[in-house]
Amino acid sequence: MAATEEGTPEVMPEGTPCWADVLLPDLEAGKRFYGELFGWTFADAGETYGPYATALSDGLRVAGLAPKRDGRMPTAWGVYLATADAVALATRIREAGGQIITEPMRVGAAGITALAADPGGAVFGLWQAEERSGFEKQGLAGSFCWAEVYTRARDKDAVDAFYATVFGYRTRDLDDPSVDFRVWSPPGTDEPTDATAIGGRSVIGEAFPAEMPAHFLVYFAVEDCDGTVASAVRLGGRVTEDPFDTPYGRIALLADNQGAVFAVLAEPKAA
Repeated sequence: MAATEEGTPEVMPEGTPCWADVLLPDLEAGKRFYGELFGWTFADAGETYGPYATALSDGLRVAGLAPKRDGRMPTAWGVYLATADAVALATRIREAGGQIITEPMRVGAAGITALAADPGGAVFGLWQAEERSGFEKQGLAGSFCWAEVYTRARDKDAVDAFYATVFGYRTRDLDDPSVDFRVWSPPGTDEPTDATAIGGRSVIGEAFPAEMPAHFLVYFAVEDCDGTVASAVRLGGRVTEDPFDTPYGRIALLADNQGAVFAVLAEPKAA
């Protein structure tokens, strides 16, 4: 996972996570929660794009917060995947067995967006950048660092074929036989490794509620996983999975004070 700090726009390979935002019942409550948890400040979109708060870390764009327009919409974090042509990508998604939930639409001069779902039902966004490329900071404390889709075992083969067909990901499976996880690297990658990974596919196991739908999980980098967990609870959030250690760092799953689930990752300290 590459870390970037500069605000210089860059063209990301198609299928690369380039933005994340959360739908919330109470936008101001969300700003208070994430502002204190991650140290974010916020720039409101104003009348141009409707109610939308862009989260900033060190003055750089890291995420978005939006109020739910309909109470039936999920309170959830979502990820957007980069594309050079949202209309053409929407066609490929349909042809590969996915669905287009909202057709490509222009967001002022910023770019073009759409919402799609894979064959297992996991929803993700598309972003065709124009004036706004997406993340200006990632892989560093207080910013996005990873995303993975969780799907049901019965849909795994169809979902794997879908992402390989639509985005051309180069893939590798983790060596650990106890973990069913496929790692994605951009098309054109010579040899998929941890250094080239941009996301992945996991399976919803027995530890998850039977009614849990397929979904994307968004990760944010933090300096101190356990300290962040304690802060989230103090701010009205809850722990959905206690901190645990992995080869990639210490991870915890949290729900914010309105129920949106996300993960935090503290990478191992350099020796």
